[in-house]
Amino acid sequence: MIRTASLFSQLLDHFPRTEFAALVQKHKAERAAKGFTCWTQFVSMLFCQLARADSLREICSGLACCLGKLTHLGIGDSPKRSTLSYANEHRPAALYEDLFWSTLNRFRSQGSLGGLRKSRFRFKNKLLSLDSTTISLCLSLFPWAKFRQAKGGVKLHVLLDHDDYMPAFLHITEAKPHDRRAAQLLTLTAGSIVAMDRAYNDYRLFSDWTDRGVFFVTRMKDNAVYEVVEEKPLPQKRNILADQVIRLTGAQAEAKCSYLLRRVVVKDEEHNREIVLLTNHLEFGSTTISAIYKERWEIEIFFKTLKQNLKVKTFVGTSENALRIQIWTALIAILLLKWLHHLSMAGWSISNMAAMLRMNLFTYRELRAWIDNPFNTPPNPAEPQQMALPLT
Repeated sequence: MIRTASLFSQLLDHFPRTEFAALVQKHKAERAAKGFTCWTQFVSMLFCQLARADSLREICSGLACCLGKLTHLGIGDSPKRSTLSYANEHRPAALYEDLFWSTLNRFRSQGSLGGLRKSRFRFKNKLLSLDSTTISLCLSLFPWAKFRQAKGGVKLHVLLDHDDYMPAFLHITEAKPHDRRAAQLLTLTAGSIVAMDRAYNDYRLFSDWTDRGVFFVTRMKDNAVYEVVEEKPLPQKRNILADQVIRLTGAQAEAKCSYLLRRVVVKDEEHNREIVLLTNHLEFGSTTISAIYKERWEIEIFFKTLKQNLKVKTFVGTSENALRIQIWTALIAILLLKWLHHLSMAGWSISNMAAMLRMNLFTYRELRAWIDNPFNTPPNPAEPQQMALPLT
């Protein structure tokens, strides 16, 4: 039996209206509103992401083409461009930020994201990756986001949880401030291991994390000054070239971080180069330290999936608030796609799923059946029986 609701409507079912209304009340997002609800705004912006609409005109026209199918989405008529633009500029983006975290926490509590590490490690520590991606902007359209002399941009800082490869921390800033400022905002539990690139190197932060029992694995600066305290034995037939316990001896570095650290040199056979790693974990084997840093590649995959499948490169509004709303709805959309990918039995990629969903948002199919077999012909409803006419 075919459901009387589209795939888009079934996706919206994962955002309980009572929970959404509570968030609207919390942020007073509909204060002085005149008919245009936050729910209609959210449906429009989520449609922008899943349908990859390039402009306000495409959003509004795309919804208007579905006349007669909008009621089951919880909205009446399709929005007007000016109304949607005004709402994106003035209604708080924090509403969508809270909606993302509440939805992610609900999925995690239900086990909907699965969440087993692809690479098994012999430790129970929480493994996290920290990195940022820069979103370039046209400076003439986004003057508030000045990055360089003739370029604008914002940065999305992400702390990725490797249990389910979804964010544990998100922070949107202008592109100009240094990455380590975002790292200083993190609240990490003792025993956590953070893998990150060289951009987050901050010796004072490393000292603070060591005080709190937080471990890190990162790239060592090329100009770091240190002395070798101990040479550790190297594993046989592995790509480890050096494993040393060191002390920073630079004038400022030693004052900021007086702890003993570990320097591990890894041979990258694929690119024929040496990678010098720095960590405060003195117990793990050198191959484990190397594998932890290699696992950091998962956050690059997260950024690639986000940018290739959703609208975070071009924007339908030029204000900072409108940009934040679009980024947060993109993160909500990637959360939905990862949830569908986890549930699907078809074995297809997230990119293929996003493309197929884009063409079938208003298809009337059971969502679970569709993600398992999108090419299957849906069952026909039972044909009505024709009454036999008496012969005369």
